[in-house]
Amino acid sequence: MVSKHPLIAIDARKLTRTYILGDSEVVGINQLDLEIASGELVVLKGDSGSGKSTLLSLLAGLDHPTRGELRVAGHDLSRASHTELTNFRRDVIGMVFQSFNLMPTLNVLENVCLPGFLAGKHHRKIKTRAMELLDWLGLNARLAHYPSQLSGGEMQRTAIARALINDPDIILADEPTGNLDSRNGRIVVDLLAELNHKFKRTVIIATHSNLADSLGTLTICLKDGMTTDQTCET
Repeated sequence: MVSKHPLIAIDARKLTRTYILGDSEVVGINQLDLEIASGELVVLKGDSGSGKSTLLSLLAGLDHPTRGELRVAGHDLSRASHTELTNFRRDVIGMVFQSFNLMPTLNVLENVCLPGFLAGKHHRKIKTRAMELLDWLGLNARLAHYPSQLSGGEMQRTAIARALINDPDIILADEPTGNLDSRNGRIVVDLLAELNHKFKRTVIIATHSNLADSLGTLTICLKDGMTTDQTCET
């Protein structure tokens, strides 16, 4: 069920995710209350194990809350069915990963087009959109190249184009600069910021890096699965 609210991108109330490990219960997210307005550029900080990746998985509909309420772009993810979550991931969310996650047997253009084709969209329109995105990202000369022929920065820019192909409302980036040198990391962060400022996308960057600190409109610090007012450590 979708209840659109144009001003709120993410609304979590007592959001909790726990895991059973042997005889123990491990808490990933602990009764988190969170409200993020549409159009924010969020820098999500915290030490390893603080809950950043767990939270992104919940926001992306890749994982399901143990308890609590979660609405993302008006979609009630705490009660969504498997089919609803699949449609949500396809239409609402764009994901950018540290490890790029490109298909090694597909070239750049094919990698970018793939989510659109899987969504059943018109092939010619998807290809045109992919070409526009790759032109914006400076990858026109790499269309026929395979991931193994690309630099780390080129792979991450390809991944950004892929994340945008279905015109998502929200971009979630999990350590997008983790496998890049400082120059390419800055390029990727600046592109994510441009997505936010120019194209009005809500962007959430989970990172240990300080590259995005000066660009964010909102900084959220996690510790032990909860938000904290303490200074984020990097």
